[in-house]
Amino acid sequence: MNFTEFMESFADEVGGQFSEYDKTKSVIIVPVDEFRFQTVVGEMRHINHYDKTAIEYSSKVCPFQADIDLKLLLEENTKFCHAKFSIVDGFVKVEASAFIDNATDDLLKEIIIEVAQMADEWEYKLTGMDVH
Repeated sequence: MNFTEFMESFADEVGGQFSEYDKTKSVIIVPVDEFRFQTVVGEMRHINHYDKTAIEYSSKVCPFQADIDLKLLLEENTKFCHAKFSIVDGFVKVEASAFIDNATDDLLKEIIIEVAQMADEWEYKLTGMDVH
């Protein structure tokens, strides 16, 4: 699989925008409805714990604040198929990953869409705004 070609092709397919950082990291701005968009970062990286390469997708929801109900976010994790909430570098994010040796184009497309839609939905629920 050529990760960059896949990301660029999928961005074209959904009417989004593609930006490449390098051969292992790129960004798609995914339209989630007529007037809303969500930035999804895709990155190939080696996961030492499994000694495998994975593709990870993530999207920022909002800056983490102490008044965010973490129990609610954990409960909501059970409603996602691929994605999960995380807190990274002071931000609540939605993330999902798949090992490269098991990843099909259809699976990765499904993951990107879920990450974008869930991040956009929760960004609005938590902030009332379209931030990212």
